Amino acid sequence: MALDPNERYSHPPEGDQPPVKLVSHLEDVAGRIDHLVSTDATTPSGESLHEIVRRLALVHDLGKATEWFQQYIDDDRRNPRQEEKRHHSPLGSFAAFAVLERGGFEAETCIAGFVAVAKHHGQLPHMLKYVAGRTEGSLKGDDKSLDLVAHQAKNIHDEAQAVARTVFEKATGDGDNWTAFAQSLVDDSLVERIADHVVLDEQPNVDALSESCYSLVLQCWSSLVLADKTSAAGADKGPETYAAESPSTDRLNEYIADIEDGASANPDGTRAEQLNYHRSRARTSVLNNTEVFANEDSNVATLTLPTGMGKTLTGLSAAFDLRDRLGGERVVYALPFTSIIDQVVDEIETIYDTNTAGRLLTAHHHLAETVIQEKDDEEADLDDNVGAMLAEAWRSGLTVTTFVQFFESLAGPRNTQSMKLPALRDSVVVLDEPQSLPLDWWKLVPRLVEILTEQYDVTVIAMTATQPELFDGAYELVDDPSSYFGVERVQYELDTSAERYIDDQTDPKSYDGAADALRDSLESNESALAVCNTIDSARELTERVTEFTGVDIGDIYADELAAVGDVDSVDPGVLVGRVVERGNDALLHLSTRLRPADRLTLIETAKRLTQRGYPLVTVSTQLIEAGVDISFDRVYRDLAPMDSIVQSAGRCNRSFESDRGRVTVWWLDSPGNQVKTPAEAVYNRGVSLLPVAASTLDAVRADDGSLSETDVARTAVERYYERLHEEKDVGKQTYANYVDNARADELGRLSLIDQRHAADVLVCRTDVERKLAEQVREANHTYEFEELRRLLNKTKPLRVSVPYYREDSQTADAIGDLPVIIEENGLYELDARQYASHFDGTTGFVVPENTVDHLFL
Repeated sequence: MALDPNERYSHPPEGDQPPVKLVSHLEDVAGRIDHLVSTDATTPSGESLHEIVRRLALVHDLGKATEWFQQYIDDDRRNPRQEEKRHHSPLGSFAAFAVLERGGFEAETCIAGFVAVAKHHGQLPHMLKYVAGRTEGSLKGDDKSLDLVAHQAKNIHDEAQAVARTVFEKATGDGDNWTAFAQSLVDDSLVERIADHVVLDEQPNVDALSESCYSLVLQCWSSLVLADKTSAAGADKGPETYAAESPSTDRLNEYIADIEDGASANPDGTRAEQLNYHRSRARTSVLNNTEVFANEDSNVATLTLPTGMGKTLTGLSAAFDLRDRLGGERVVYALPFTSIIDQVVDEIETIYDTNTAGRLLTAHHHLAETVIQEKDDEEADLDDNVGAMLAEAWRSGLTVTTFVQFFESLAGPRNTQSMKLPALRDSVVVLDEPQSLPLDWWKLVPRLVEILTEQYDVTVIAMTATQPELFDGAYELVDDPSSYFGVERVQYELDTSAERYIDDQTDPKSYDGAADALRDSLESNESALAVCNTIDSARELTERVTEFTGVDIGDIYADELAAVGDVDSVDPGVLVGRVVERGNDALLHLSTRLRPADRLTLIETAKRLTQRGYPLVTVSTQLIEAGVDISFDRVYRDLAPMDSIVQSAGRCNRSFESDRGRVTVWWLDSPGNQVKTPAEAVYNRGVSLLPVAASTLDAVRADDGSLSETDVARTAVERYYERLHEEKDVGKQTYANYVDNARADELGRLSLIDQRHAADVLVCRTDVERKLAEQVREANHTYEFEELRRLLNKTKPLRVSVPYYREDSQTADAIGDLPVIIEENGLYELDARQYASHFDGTTGFVVPENTVDHLFL
């Protein structure tokens, strides 16, 4: 279809859809800003953020008015001679500066607008260097790129002046401002004015940008990107497209009241009754304090309660109450691990009788299918692209997500990641288990939270049993947290191997000795959990325990999966019955080498077995230690930082099933022929954490060597974090400096997870899964991208991410042996029938490598 040469378009026709006129698109994007940026929102200097982004929206695609871009979208899309001439963002960036300058906005605001438009299809750069680089050539008289921008402006003035005048009329109130702008590009006067702000003595002026520049650019850019992408995708431009359905506080209160109704809140009753009493008391305390906190100057609160005290529901109650009091619309609940997100989401779905495909609840992590669909009218369902876009933009009333998604969307986000930032304005954010954040980020995270509270008016609740003291001046929502830690569920003890580590760091505990301790638990008719620090350590201990346990739950699961043929059809209740039928005790192994779908079912099976008092040994990596709602009679933890020890203890006697659980800290030996023990390999890299943790435990022991829960969970944890901050000065100040210096390029290189080579392996254990792998291949081969996206989402719970450090390692070789599904995505297929040497029903993906590098959780 040939386009009208007398008109200017932003997008070509697609399918049955006609081409989009340029002015219509610009007006549409600007209109969407009304729904994304509050008219009350201001910049750090008090200017109207809404008006700034509205002006940017009106000019961001102005460069598309050139005849070269029109030829590109019409019938000359592959002409390489026109490639530079058709680029539209550079001209739009200068127009952004000009319309903001004409509006009397501050120079830094104009520069922020310049960068936001220049990069509305890309990533944010080193901002000062980028802006200076766009001007210095003109000052030296040899910048061809600036000559090209002036050439584009002249072409628009000659061929599409009416369009340009209309755009400037809408952006500045005067169409004549277009002519002045075009002339300023031709005579370099605009470039010189920009250079005056960012260049000093022909070098970037390091003092040109303030510490708030990064946050200002982030706000402008993210709002523009979301408005532009949803406009281009054809999303309805009404407010309902971006609106949320806020979960009802009353419904949550009713749910909690139903739970508490059947339980006696008696402080002098049974242990279980005491726990219910303290849970209710804690929640009442928190809600009383949210009313006070809502009127405080601080926007950051802490919620400090021991594991098992109902933090999830109490935290949600606090967040919803603050949302209502402060007039917000959204709550974001962020957790460290995907392994516990489904548990939280399942409970919320039960409370509100909903799912994650609506506007009330979104689950957003790398394993989730993230999409919003309209339920009222089947014919009116959102396009899959639009639904996914809005869900990933966190437009629902409650989003449950990971720290990776949350913090990496603030620190140098990718273009699509930025779309969620407008939803954070006036929201309440719950950070569950913030101590799990990497130590290197401990100075950056408070700086990012400062941006949220000061620029987005976000209210933050940091919730954990082990507060890492990240936020100065935070308001504690719990009256006297120590009183709750005095409700002792467990008794800690140091194994002799841990004592030897404290004394001289020699002679760790053998795996045979550890297995003997676990056998003692079974012989006492108790359940036991052993938390290991590496996958190989967990695998070796599992092998020793296998020698004396009656039933391997992994084998039972494999048999049932083969019988029903579909992972979603495996019933944990049936597995429990089969386990009990076949033996008097059982073994379960858990690590990230098992598929996520399998892990969820196995954890639920273990939970039901422990609830009925069945003797069970579970050997796990750290994935089980935070938030997994399961309780064992005994817990054995390989030596680790204080927070990991306390979190692991949270899986012991969780709801006072017995009078007192027992938590033993031991120091496990190196598995195989490895040199370092797992504890030293994981926790003494960079900052050496083990000596601090061990000496802190030793310091709080009573004269008889005992360790009470209060001694460990309160006193030792507080001293441990004090020492980390004061003696180790944890956290990289450089990372926080990147924010202050608007180094979006460096922030974009950071990651909350180890930057290792990794391959995603789709593990196929049934015919249904093998067929799914073939469907993915076919959709990729035939370029059916919508179908491919849908199918890839279905594979996420069936994938194992396998890290490797070297391309020539045995791990890389083992992965390379597997059939490729999508080469550019690094997605491989492991058919468990054909590659039995690569997969074990108990321990998951297997590689013949014993180096430490690939073994972490």
